Amino acid sequence: MEYQHKNLAGGRWKKLSFFEQMANVGSEVERTIKWKNKRNPQYSQMAFERALELLDLTIADKKSKGRLKELSRVRETLADYFAFENIYQSTDKSWQKYFYAFSFAARINL
Repeated sequence: MEYQHKNLAGGRWKKLSFFEQMANVGSEVERTIKWKNKRNPQYSQMAFERALELLDLTIADKKSKGRLKELSRVRETLADYFAFENIYQSTDKSWQKYFYAFSFAARINL
């Protein structure tokens, strides 16, 4: 598999806390939303793929073992929202709110 985040995939990702990992996923989701709203589907797609890559690295991290159900559901609903029919009725705002909590937690070093 060819990673866009080669340094992170090479082991640096596992050194980040769970909250830092999810905050980084959220940053890519935020970029996905931004480019989608600017009507730039190519950049939006690239950011979405990076978000999924980081989320997959988080799922593969041993410290996420107890969170696999939630992380798998997040991946499923992200894909549904950005790539499929949005059957879960997500919104830009709901994703921003979800990931904001991780950014806040990472910032206060939880």
